[in-house]
Parts: sequence; C-alpha cells; structure tokens
Amino acid sequence: MAEKIVEVFISFFGGFSQLTYGREMIVFFISLMPILELRGGLIAASLLKLDPVRSYVIAIIANVLPVPFILWFINSILNAMRNSKRFSSVAKWLDEKVEKHKKQIETYGFWGMVLFVGTPLPGTGAWTGCLIAAVLNMDRKKAFLAAMIGIFIASILMMLFSFGFLKAVLN
Repeated sequence: MAEKIVEVFISFFGGFSQLTYGREMIVFFISLMPILELRGGLIAASLLKLDPVRSYVIAIIANVLPVPFILWFINSILNAMRNSKRFSSVAKWLDEKVEKHKKQIETYGFWGMVLFVGTPLPGTGAWTGCLIAAVLNMDRKKAFLAAMIGIFIASILMMLFSFGFLKAVLN
C-alpha cells in the first residue's frame, strides 16, 4: 500500500527527475510531507534506485525540518484555524487525530513520544507526534529530543525495509 502511494508522488514530482539531483529532490519533498515523512521518502529512494546513505541523510533532514515549527507554532495556527470558517474543518480533523493518539504520549510521556514517532506505521511519525506534544503542552525541548530519537529509530527500520526487504522483492 505504502509503495503505491509513494509511486503516485514519484510520478507527481516526476519532472524533477530530469534535473541534476532531481531524484534526491523527490526524496526530500516526500520526506518533508506529513503522513509519508521519511518512511515514504526512503521507499521512494529505493524505487528511484538512489544511494542508500545519501537517501538516508536527505530523508532525515527533510523529516526534521518541520519539527521545531510544529512544536513552537502549531497551537497558534490551530487556534486561528478553529476560528476560521474556511479552515475549521481541517482544525477539527487535526483535533480528532490528536485525540485518537494522545493517550500513548500522555501515558508514557517522553518515551511514549519516542515510540510513537519511531513506529513506521500510517498515522504515526514526527508530524503527528509533535502535533500531539504541542497540544498536550509537553516541554518543547524534551518533545524535540523525543522526536529526534523517534526519527532515528524509524529511519533505521525504514532503511532495512526499503533497501533490504523491498529491494529484494523488487529485484
């Protein structure tokens, strides 16, 4: 399933592949996106037959970039969205997503966030973990560290999957 979604995004960004470092840019953009994050970026890198080490670094950088912005600014953005006719439904959807997953982070705190971000499943990851941490008013420095550890865990698991198992299946 994840490979199919990534293939759609690869074809969407396909024009970039003709540029110097275009395939790397595709991995960067996919890794930057919520939901897919580095999980999708590393699958894309494998499908694009990129160097695993270079892809790993690109995917981590792209996945880390939004983390501080989410932790420090998402509450203000959500409040503005809740008060907007145009974006209130998006804010409601985000609030429901937080409500659905917050128990794990609330119950286990720092380590709950590490596990949440580090588990490479749909609906988990740095974007959602940081959103939940911000809404729960978790200490931002601890949340940032937890997100970094979780990203590192997820990146190792996805490297094994993308450049190990997936590569073996596709070859």
